Formats: sequence, structure tokens, C-alpha cells
Amino acid sequence: MFKRITPQTIADWGERIYIRFLELTKRFTSTQIMALLAIIVGVLAGLGTCLFELLLYGIKAGLTHWFPVEQSHFLFLFYPVIGIILASLFVKYVVKDNISEGVTRVLYAMSRKNSYIASHNCWTSVVGGATTIGFGGSVGPEAPIVLTGSAIGSNLGQLFHLERKRLMLLVGCGASAAVAGIFKAPIAGLVFTIEILMVDLTMASLLPILISSVTATCFSYLFTGEASMFNFHTDDIFQLDRLPATILLGVGCGFVSIYFMRTMSWCEDGYARLAKRPYVKLLMGGLTLSTLIFLFPSLYGEGYDTLAVFLEGKTETDWDTVMQESLFAGKGEYLVLYVALVVITKVFATSATNGAGGCGGTFAPSLFIGGSFGFLFARLWNQYELGVYVPEKNFTLYGMAGVMAAVMHAPLTGIFLIAELTGGYSLFIPLIVVAVSA
Repeated sequence: MFKRITPQTIADWGERIYIRFLELTKRFTSTQIMALLAIIVGVLAGLGTCLFELLLYGIKAGLTHWFPVEQSHFLFLFYPVIGIILASLFVKYVVKDNISEGVTRVLYAMSRKNSYIASHNCWTSVVGGATTIGFGGSVGPEAPIVLTGSAIGSNLGQLFHLERKRLMLLVGCGASAAVAGIFKAPIAGLVFTIEILMVDLTMASLLPILISSVTATCFSYLFTGEASMFNFHTDDIFQLDRLPATILLGVGCGFVSIYFMRTMSWCEDGYARLAKRPYVKLLMGGLTLSTLIFLFPSLYGEGYDTLAVFLEGKTETDWDTVMQESLFAGKGEYLVLYVALVVITKVFATSATNGAGGCGGTFAPSLFIGGSFGFLFARLWNQYELGVYVPEKNFTLYGMAGVMAAVMHAPLTGIFLIAELTGGYSLFIPLIVVAVSA
């Protein structure tokens, strides 16, 4: 007969493994120990990323399996509100802590709390973020998963009583692994940690961060396949006579990012003033989000489906699919107007999601706005023949890098992330031009 497994038995096993691990580490140098811990962080962060995506797309598929998510359906008036309510109740009664604005919380922990992040952040951000986005919240999954990865690194470091500098390095390893795992972009994960979390770039820190990023990426490959997030093919290589349009797009992305950040701050301040009236805040945010998604189905969720249409579409018919079942459906002549309205309203949808109590980040919204603006810019440029022809799909790519680089103040992250997301490595020069100009 098998011995009955109890929580105490599991705890005893864990203690034995921990003691055995400490005995083994006495034979290793500090560099080897950090490399080993980086592998563990990469595996756990990769697992967290896969669980997040499984939960997110499971909820999304369950809610929309009987009608295309791109179609405007009356249930879009209710789904986002239900998701925000569930996320708010989860935070209030289960978490009892703030899990929003994941990157900001990681930076705060690194600067003010000696890189200590609460243990519940190893899983609570996954549940809260997936619930919010799965029900249609117009935010991104990156902030919750970055907080999850950083929390895994922090708690692993606390378990082994690492000094502050090494604990901070493990937090950076967790963040880079999270970004690398969710985007299958190891270099972007490394650069994100260096540019945004500002972990010192030395040989001692570079190796563990790279190990975590590559480990999480391989883990993601294992469970979700090796394909890039977007099926992008470089049909038009960069030509020098397109440089003026590329620079103008970068400048335009800079102005769009200013609009995004200032409008976001204004909206967040408005919702913050309603903190003592949570039901009013929920009603206002929920109604705003539901109405916008009902009118513009492209705003549902993180918006990667719309970006895929712009990046993978080749004909007018392909691009017109972004307007399916909206007020503009079947009216291809209004595509430019529809995309322009989506660019303008996305920031309000994102603010309403977080302001009403949802859990998500601005990483994906900046990519969505940037890609939509890049497509809009190219369409107008070609339509009014302002210069030589520019490919819409390429400029969608440039716009994603430009707005994200300007919003996050991280040009290298924008460049490498977009290149790895799409496999568009041959477009490094225009990506750099747009990111720097923005």
C-alpha cells in the first residue's frame, strides 16, 4: 500500500530538498550558484508564463467560442464588467494587496524594499491579469507576468538568504525571463531588464540574466511551439528613398506617445479621485470600457489579433476584417477613419480597465496604438501620394517599435522586441530610425 501523502509530508520533502541543495552549493563558486539559480528562475517564470496564457486564452475561448471575437456582440457590453468585478473581488478578498502596475511595483521593491516582493505575487498577478484580459479588459499581460517573474526571483533569493545585490539580480532575472517567455524574445528580455529595471550591466550580471531569458524562451518553445507571435514576412526591404517617411513616422510616434501618456495620467487621476466611491468608479469604468468595445471590437483584450491583420494582411479585403460587425462593417472606404478612432479611444479603454479595478499593463496597449498608427500613417501616405510607396505592414512594425520605445523610454527594448516578435531582423535600420526619432 502507498503511504498517504499529506501537506506535512510535502513540507518534509521540500525541507530535505532544500537542505540537500545547500549542501551541493557548497561545492560551487558564487558565479556557478547564481547561474544555477538563474536556470531555476527561468524554468519557474516560463512555467508561470505558460499557465498565464493557458488561463487567459481558456477564458477567452470559453466566452467567445460560439461567435468570432472580432464581431460586435451585445455580450461585449457585459463581459468586460464581469471580468473587472471578478478581478476586483479577487484582489479585495483574496489578495488584500495592490497587484496593478506590475513594472512600477517591481521598481519600487528594488529601490525601497531591498528587492523584497511578497510571495503571493508569484501567482496572484497571473489570476488577476488573466481574468481581466480574458473577459475583454483592454490592457496587456506583460505587467502582471513581469511582476510574477520578479516575485519568483525575489522569493527564491530570500529562500537562500542572498545579499541585496544578488537578490536584485535575481529579480532582474525573473523580469527578463517573463518578457522572454511571453514574447519568445530572449534578447528583448535582457534589454528590458537593463533599460527599464536599470540592473547594472556587468559580466557578473549579464550571464545570469541571459541564462534566465534563454531558459524561459526554451520552456515557451516546448509548450507553445517555435513560431513567432506574428506570422510576418519581409516582402519589401528597406530602401533609402523611404527614409523621410520613416523619420516622419518616428516623430509622429513621439507625439502619439505624448498623447497616450498624458491622457492616461489624466484618466487615472480621475479614477483615483473616486477611490472612496468604488461602486461609482466601477460603474463609470465598466460602462466606458463596454461601450467602447461594443463600438470598436478591436479594443477587446490586448489587441494582438488586430495587429496580426495589419502585419499579415496583403489585400484591402484582409485589412477590412478589423471592422467586422462594427458600425463600419462592409465599408472599406472608412477603414482609415475606423483605425484613427481606434488609436484615439484605446487609451480610454485601457484607463477604464485599470481605473475600474482591473489588472493589466500598458505594454501591449502601446504596441497596439503604435502598430495601428503606423498602418494609418502608411495608408494616408500612399493614398495622398506624399512620396514613394511605403509598405503598410512594414510601417505597422515600425509604429509598434516607435510608440513603445517612446512610452517606456526604452528604444533598444522596442527595437529588439519587435524584431524578435516578427522575425523582421532585416528591418533593423528603419526600426532604429523610428525608435530614436520617437
